[in-house]
Amino acid sequence: MAVRDDTNKGSPAPTSPVSAAAITDFLPIPHDTQPVTDPDREEKSNSLAEGATLSHTLAMEGHEEKGVAQQDHAEEDVADLGWHKKKDGFTQQLVGGLDNEELWLLIRRFNKQMYHVKEVPNAVPGNLDLNIADEEEFSPDKLRANVERLYMTVIIGLIGAVKHVARLRSWREARRTGAFCFAYSIAWAFDFIVPLLCITTITLVVYPPSRGVLFPPAPIALVDNKSGGVQKPKAGVLGSHDSATGAPENHKGEAVEQEASNFFNGITSVVLASATGKHPQGDPETDGKDPGDSIPDPTGIAAGAADAKDIAAGGAPSPKHDKTKVPVESAMWTKMRPIMHGVADISDTWERFANALSPTAPFPKDIYRLRLSSLIVPLFVLSFFLTSYMFVKGVTFGIGFGFFGDPVISRGLALLNRRFPHWQKILELRNTVLKGVPTNAQLTLTLLRIGEANKAPLPPAPRAGEEPPERSAEITDAELRATGAEPPLNATDEELDAAMQHDPEVPHETGGDDINEAKASKHGRKGSKILGFFKGTTKGAVKTAIGADKVRAKVGSHHARNRLGAVPRPNLNLLSGPVDFKARYKGEKGHVYITTKATIPAIAFSTDVTIEKIGSQDREDLHPVWSIPVGDIKEVKKTGGYGWKAKIVVGWSLGREVADGLEITDRTGAIWKVTALPLRDELFNRLIALGGQKWEAW
Repeated sequence: MAVRDDTNKGSPAPTSPVSAAAITDFLPIPHDTQPVTDPDREEKSNSLAEGATLSHTLAMEGHEEKGVAQQDHAEEDVADLGWHKKKDGFTQQLVGGLDNEELWLLIRRFNKQMYHVKEVPNAVPGNLDLNIADEEEFSPDKLRANVERLYMTVIIGLIGAVKHVARLRSWREARRTGAFCFAYSIAWAFDFIVPLLCITTITLVVYPPSRGVLFPPAPIALVDNKSGGVQKPKAGVLGSHDSATGAPENHKGEAVEQEASNFFNGITSVVLASATGKHPQGDPETDGKDPGDSIPDPTGIAAGAADAKDIAAGGAPSPKHDKTKVPVESAMWTKMRPIMHGVADISDTWERFANALSPTAPFPKDIYRLRLSSLIVPLFVLSFFLTSYMFVKGVTFGIGFGFFGDPVISRGLALLNRRFPHWQKILELRNTVLKGVPTNAQLTLTLLRIGEANKAPLPPAPRAGEEPPERSAEITDAELRATGAEPPLNATDEELDAAMQHDPEVPHETGGDDINEAKASKHGRKGSKILGFFKGTTKGAVKTAIGADKVRAKVGSHHARNRLGAVPRPNLNLLSGPVDFKARYKGEKGHVYITTKATIPAIAFSTDVTIEKIGSQDREDLHPVWSIPVGDIKEVKKTGGYGWKAKIVVGWSLGREVADGLEITDRTGAIWKVTALPLRDELFNRLIALGGQKWEAW
């Protein structure tokens, strides 16, 4: 989407294609062809006001509907909107047009998705930064995050679509299904099926209220995907509206996030159980003195479990005997990065379409929907002239040409690659049909930039201090209704109440005794004692190692210094932010703080203990250890307080959170690493939202 001429006038973004700029935005043509025509051209910016991308521009513009974060805070250095308030303490919207729960949902998922960003000096696709780099770094944890994101976006969306189809096919909502059937029958009789589908799609895209009429909402967990009627949610209670299980939640979206985590865990546990040869139906009966009763369940020990199974079966698993082991493992790990990237691309495209159909302020309300519908109009017109015979002939010609036309296709592609290198970039959806439409991460970054532009950083999502209540969530017309006078799901109030009320037995129900046996994790009483013994021993070893780090740090160990404070006390006061953040630099206690008094904000580190009591704002006596202009940062990377294995050991043995760190690289190549940073995600978000850099996710 083109950057508008009236950016600096503070006028709101147009919501309909009237002006010349809006007409350009309306057309599905790339915003900029620089990535292809001039890929080496660099355009760097240091501040939000320079409007490097559409995201920067929208953050600086005036907005018709304003929340607390969009109000004038010019008299304050930085306004604290409630960084340490509980959920009930927020009585006003932080961002206009967006519920606080939705905002926190976006920020929470953004924190899980973003690990590492680098500055991009070149033009960005669709005039929006924070796209995923082609050479994105691979890690198993990032793969997990992408699979969880796929569940929360695509899989939950598909589950909802299946439930809607089941409701329609069931004839339980007879009037609505009858209307669909009547319209389809008339269109079929007069060969108007394609025009009917086109006009229905255009209506759903352009006129959002039609979606609730044609497909009235209902909680996903409450609808049976076979009968289309009411079912008891799998969690035993309807505690959330948008989750597949209906599990209770403290904050909107938490149930889906926990489902996504357990979805990935479930896949890995099934795969691990299969790799270890778990077959409970073939196990002999035991009297409690079986050797297996004194050891933990092998499905809980990943390393070496599969090899142990092969040895027990008489095999000899080793690289000397099995020549396929190393090459197959190498090939699998090599393919993980493109697989992870593909999963992320699917989620990105799904989110872009969702944000095009239901835009969130400050992005335009109508342009994206009109653009999508305009692409369907030609198909709608052609459908009146194309016969089924012409359609079949065209499809079969395309299949034949694709199968036998390789000489022509390969020469044509070679010519294109010669004349227009990287021409595929121009044709990407994010550059054409979905030009200017953000992913959820890009939307979140824009919202964070709005807060920074108004000197009111958005507060982090409140933390849940207690387990969600086992009670049914409130249901309104926004979550459950029918079309016309029919009752929702054609169910009585008594049936709905019975389905929504808590039943503790439902979550444990499976498909049979064989599933129960395969799912169960048994290690007997002796096994539990052994695990407890190892946990106690490990706890002592971890505490000893933490104490040893203090000694090693004093004698100059660089690595020991970086680990100091990584396991904070359980009752550590986290009242830091939005300006001052508790942290360590080279093992020294202090605060990272952000000053916005200058034209270009800066980040610095000071060991002055007075920051704890009176903060760093409006002070010139701090004498920082180092200071960097935020506009000079070219890379920000989240780092661990401990290695991944050590982090697991600490979490298991001590039951305490590990405070991670942040690595900041400036444009000269200098690296500044702060550790023991409890509010690492929040500082990361402020740094990437404050400046005018265009970021790329790695």
